[in-house]
Amino acid sequence: MNWFRKQRIYLDYASAPPVLPAAEKAVRDASKFVGNPGAIHAEGVEAKRALDDARARIARILGAKAREIIFTSGLTEANNLCILGFARALERKKRTLADSHWIVSSIEHTSVLDCFAEIERLGGSVTHVDPNEKGIVTAESIGKALRPETAFVSVGWANNEIGTIQPLSRIAETLHTHREKHGSAVIFHSDAGQAPLYLSTTVNSLGVDLLALGGNKLYGPHGVGALFIKNSADLVRVIQGGPQERGLRPGTENVALACGFAAAFEEIVRTREREAKRIAALRDQFASELMDKIPGLVVNGDLRHALPHMLNVSIPESASWRKSEYLTLQLDQKGVAVSTKSACREGEESRSHVVEALIPLALREIEGWRAVNTIRFSLGQETTLLDIERVSDILGLLVKA
Repeated sequence: MNWFRKQRIYLDYASAPPVLPAAEKAVRDASKFVGNPGAIHAEGVEAKRALDDARARIARILGAKAREIIFTSGLTEANNLCILGFARALERKKRTLADSHWIVSSIEHTSVLDCFAEIERLGGSVTHVDPNEKGIVTAESIGKALRPETAFVSVGWANNEIGTIQPLSRIAETLHTHREKHGSAVIFHSDAGQAPLYLSTTVNSLGVDLLALGGNKLYGPHGVGALFIKNSADLVRVIQGGPQERGLRPGTENVALACGFAAAFEEIVRTREREAKRIAALRDQFASELMDKIPGLVVNGDLRHALPHMLNVSIPESASWRKSEYLTLQLDQKGVAVSTKSACREGEESRSHVVEALIPLALREIEGWRAVNTIRFSLGQETTLLDIERVSDILGLLVKA
C-alpha cells in the first residue's frame, strides 16, 4: 500500500480519505472486547463502556449530550433514519403524509434525494430548492418555499461535488421565525458530509435538529456513522429489531468501528485549522494552474465559500471532445485518482445534477456541457505542491492530445 501511494497521486479524498493510523489502532484495540454491549456479564459491560466512551467523545466535539448521539452504519443510513424515520413518526400521528410539506435542496446527495422521492410516493408534497449560480442555497430561497404546513427541511452542510458551504445558521433563523409565526414545528436536517474536516461542528451554532455524519468521510473506518438527534425531533426506526441505540437503530453495535470513528474525529479536530489553511493554498494554486493550461475551463461554485480541499471543474468541449469519464480513466492510467462526481453516482448518467443546477435555465442549452464534462478533485492530508503541479501538467497535456 505504501508503494502504491508513492507511485500514485490520490485526489479523491471526498469519496474516501485513507483511515488515520490513530483510528486503525483504536479499531484494533477495541476488537479485543468480545462481549455484546447489551449483555450484563463482565465482558458485555466492558464493551458497553467502550461504546459509551466513543459516544461521549463524539458528543463532546459536537457540543451535544451523549444521549443525543446514536451510531449507524454510515451517512446513508443516518440520512434515511432522519428523513424516513420522521415520515413514519408523522404518519403515526396523522395516518397520512398527504397534507405535509417538505423542502430539500436540489443539490443533495443521492441518499437524501432518494428519500424525498419516497416521501412523494407516500403522498407528501416536496419542494426542491435550487442554489444560486455560486452553489449556495440561501436562507431567502428556503424562506420563500416555506408553507404553514411545512414539516421538514433538509440542506446539506457542504456540497459533496462542488464543496460549497451552506449558511445553516441563517436558514435555522428563518425556520425559527416561521415556527413563531405559524406555531408549527419544522425539523431541520443536514447531511454533514465532509464539512467537519474543516469547520467547527457545534450543533447549537448550526441550529440543526438532525445532523448526520459518516466515519469514512472523516479519515475514519468505513461502515460506521453517527447521528445527532435533538429532543425536538421525533423519529421512528426504519429497521426492525432490538432496542439498541435508543430503539432507533436495531442490531448489535459495532464497538470497534465506533471507537475508530471517535479517534479519527478527535484527530482531525486537533489539526483542522492548520490543515485548512495549508490545503486551501494548494487548492487555489491548483485552480490557477488549470485555468492557465486549459482555456475555457470553468471552476464550478465559489472557492471563497467552499471547503478548502474541493475543486470541481468543467472541461470545455473545444478543449476535450472526450467525456469526463474518459479523461478520468486516462488520469488513472497516468497514476492520478479523481472522480467525475459523487462516488455513489459514478457509472450512472454522465450529467452532474449539482453542476446543472448552477446554470441559469435560460443558459442550460448553451452551457449544458458544463454538467457533462466535470471532474472533481479533492485534496487531503498527503497532498503536496509537487502533486498538484504534476497533475495540472498531465491534465493539460491530455486535453490537448
